[in-house]
Amino acid sequence: MLSATVTDTGQITLPQEIRDRLKLVSGSQISFVIDEEGQVKLFPLNVPVQELSGILHRPEIKKVTLEEMESAISEGANDWN
Repeated sequence: MLSATVTDTGQITLPQEIRDRLKLVSGSQISFVIDEEGQVKLFPLNVPVQELSGILHRPEIKKVTLEEMESAISEGANDWN
């Protein structure tokens, strides 16, 4: 298990293995997400959006087609009228 120490100013140095895995270099930005279970996840902001597909997958959410999405949007829009 990798670890880091928080300084008095709230900073940490990510272990080299983590920086290498996430392809982080000096000046790279990262994002933190707290998921439904309260776990904190760290994501590099230097990756193509296609690589992020499915990272927040929840098994209880059923997949829908593009047509179903468009239908739901249309129904929602009609509710405003």
